Amino acid sequence: MSTKTPECWASDPQARGLRIEVTPERSLLLPHHHFIFAELDSSSDEQNLKFVFTSHEISVRGHHLRRIETVLQRLELSLLAKLLSNQQKLITEGQPVILEIVVTETTSPSSATL
Repeated sequence: MSTKTPECWASDPQARGLRIEVTPERSLLLPHHHFIFAELDSSSDEQNLKFVFTSHEISVRGHHLRRIETVLQRLELSLLAKLLSNQQKLITEGQPVILEIVVTETTSPSSATL
């Protein structure tokens, strides 16, 4: 039996992109150079962190997400994954916990034809 604490995020100074595990069967890799901005909303018990890339918007719901925001600011965020409900109780108090990840593909405005 593993005693390692489950992680819902990872940091790597050499990372060139962010891998998002939307489900155990589906993941998405977005290059850091496509990152546009992030927004953290801490106005309720749960926090909402939004990442906007040129082609996708990622919404993350959870707790203690400021650390994830800071790592992305340094372009060192390499992994995001939702924790299973049975893993959430194993997280040390104060550590980030991701409860939900929603990925939306953004639509670019159509180019006008002259």
